[in-house]
Amino acid sequence: MIKVGLGALKILAIYIVFLIVKALGNRIIEKAFTRYKQKENISVGRAQTLQHLTKNILGYVLIFVFVVTVLQILTIDVTAIIAGAGIVGLAVGFGAQGLVSDIVTGFFILLEKQIDVGDYVTTGSFSGIVEQVGLRTTQIRGFDGTLHYVPNREITSISNHSRGNMQAIVDIGISYNDNIDLAISVLQETCDRIAGGDENIVEGPNVIGVQTLGSSDVVLRVIAKTKNMEQWGVERKLRKAFKEAFDANGIEIPYPHQVNIEMKDDSKLN
Repeated sequence: MIKVGLGALKILAIYIVFLIVKALGNRIIEKAFTRYKQKENISVGRAQTLQHLTKNILGYVLIFVFVVTVLQILTIDVTAIIAGAGIVGLAVGFGAQGLVSDIVTGFFILLEKQIDVGDYVTTGSFSGIVEQVGLRTTQIRGFDGTLHYVPNREITSISNHSRGNMQAIVDIGISYNDNIDLAISVLQETCDRIAGGDENIVEGPNVIGVQTLGSSDVVLRVIAKTKNMEQWGVERKLRKAFKEAFDANGIEIPYPHQVNIEMKDDSKLN
């Protein structure tokens, strides 16, 4: 009974030490990443991702040490268990090559700072906002609300749309009967007015001229540089302003017309 009681006390003491070390380790990791974030000027998303992964690794290591120590207290042969675990781990490794590929790819995605949480990206057939970057999968929230879980090994190429300023492009057509120079002048005056009151516009907007000659319209193109993720809002604002400006100046925006031809029955006339 005495030995059992001493063993229980040792296990309890080791468990308390485990909790203390884990808490101190997590606190040290948090402080280290806070300093690293300030020093290296990394994004909040990347700092949180790396911090979470480091805490998980620390937890796994401490759990392993705790279990081995408890087994030693219980006089169980730890060497045989570790050897068996090594063999099992080797067998699992051969059968989990995809998982290993996910982890390796995820590691390099994080190391090379390819994407951050909150970035607008396109990879394969998925486009959306990155919600989480892990060592095994990357979570991308589509614009329709769907959350895509993409295995890292399937990310063979990725386009990050959130690095630097973006470009807003608006194409608008006018009738062949309208004066092109007048339309360009009206568009540019509208662009100048909007640019002065929208802080999301970094450069422009500027009318670059005739883009294409359509079957029923002359298409004029306007471009502007905007702050990241603000290009769609600027495009919508420009389209509305262009429509109002054209209406005020009598410039027609062509649209499909439907002509109905009614055929008379000659037999009824006789």
